[in-house]
Amino acid sequence: MKHIVSFSGGKDSTAMLLKMLEDNWKIDEIIFCDTGKEFPDMYEHIRQVQNYIVRNYGKEIVTIQSRKSFDYYMFDHIKTRGKNKGKKGYGWAIKFGKKGIRWCTSYLKESLMDRYLKQKYGKGNYTEYIGIAYDEPGRVKDKRYPLIEYEMTEAECLQFCYDRGFTWNGLYEKFDRVSCWCCPFKRLKELKVLYLEFPELWQKLKEMDKKAYNQFRVDYSVEQLEEKLKKEGDYNE
Repeated sequence: MKHIVSFSGGKDSTAMLLKMLEDNWKIDEIIFCDTGKEFPDMYEHIRQVQNYIVRNYGKEIVTIQSRKSFDYYMFDHIKTRGKNKGKKGYGWAIKFGKKGIRWCTSYLKESLMDRYLKQKYGKGNYTEYIGIAYDEPGRVKDKRYPLIEYEMTEAECLQFCYDRGFTWNGLYEKFDRVSCWCCPFKRLKELKVLYLEFPELWQKLKEMDKKAYNQFRVDYSVEQLEEKLKKEGDYNE
């Protein structure tokens, strides 16, 4: 049985990986699924973690990436079923209440990881470790969750990483969740941070929104949101 750590680079998966290494858990492979849309500071954080675990534990992070890119699925993929059959691109992920249609997570992370592990190790021949914190049990499925076993909350995971010198160059001081920089599920206050502090990424977001068949959010396109941000003060939504 192989033991596989799913590593996103976020606070929870980083804390999980470091804690498992410190406590001598058996780890056969550490895998990062690269969507191509992570914050530059996140890629730098992953490089820092890589250097740290190579130096201290002799372990390396394996990066895997879909042969078809985020932009391909968003703008060029031909739909083969549903009411939009024959149309190009999935467009922006769509949110319904607290849930949504996240084709990006499905194609660029979950399905990619499943294929990789089954092809390399065979179905049922591995255990996958997922970084879900003790205070988010609603996300638990049929894998193993060391942070829940350790009863480590999200706040404790972040502090655990800070205590070991990993800061993401302040990303967690600016965003609640450090997902892809172009994620339409970000709260308005986080999008304001993106607009004010990451102008190059904001410009790319505008270009993506113009190209997509659907607008960025149900309530705003990126240009509409920019106009709103120019006129109004802080957001607390």
